[in-house]
Amino acid sequence: MRHPTAIIHPSAKLADDVQVGPYSIIGEHVEIGAGTVIGPHVVITGHTTIGKHNQIFQFCSLGEVPQDKKYAGEPTRLEIGDHNVIRESCTFNLGTVQDRGVTSVGSHNWIMAYVHIAHDCVVGNHTIFANQSTLAGHVIIDDYVILGGFTGVHQFCRVGESVITGIAAVVRQNVPPYLTVSGTPAAPHGINAEGLKRRGFSPEAILAVKRAYKTLYRNGLSLEQARVTIAADVPAHPELALFVEALAHSERGIVR
Repeated sequence: MRHPTAIIHPSAKLADDVQVGPYSIIGEHVEIGAGTVIGPHVVITGHTTIGKHNQIFQFCSLGEVPQDKKYAGEPTRLEIGDHNVIRESCTFNLGTVQDRGVTSVGSHNWIMAYVHIAHDCVVGNHTIFANQSTLAGHVIIDDYVILGGFTGVHQFCRVGESVITGIAAVVRQNVPPYLTVSGTPAAPHGINAEGLKRRGFSPEAILAVKRAYKTLYRNGLSLEQARVTIAADVPAHPELALFVEALAHSERGIVR
């Protein structure tokens, strides 16, 4: 059903079964895949592509221009994958030509109310963003991350796979994978063991992640010494390769 009060630009490309609720506005360069449901009072504009079987709740603004003074009307993009739930009053902005030119959100994500995803962010798959989580520009969120309510992530930071943040955490540096972090600024508080269990990590793999955590945070080693020590365990425990990669590309530093 497409409500008669919805305004859909004739050049927009919507699959035949896309539902659009009352008073929603779909712009000229928007493409929306099959099975997606757009609630009431939603604005989708810009060069925005949305995949299949997404559910977008009321008052969301997707594909609006970046909150960046350098933006000068370039045809940058927002790309959203499949099977996402995007709850009330979320705002996802276009990219900028100063970076990738694309803001991207993957698939199977659960995005709660009032979440902001700024320009040029990259969000992976199977993430959960609790209410009022906020990403500044140029942030990377890897797969299976859970952001606690009111979490803020500083621009250019990367949050590694299967990280979970506490409520109102302020992330100002990169977060290696598999960690639990909280506080202002965010600090490490062990590994996300429960999340790894739910993903099917074996007890041996979880133990290896715990050892890597202790190597990095408890043994008094430099970042490079910790990286080399953890890398020696990668052949036996491939899960640690993400840890090693995170330490090798940590120009912003990591949470300590």
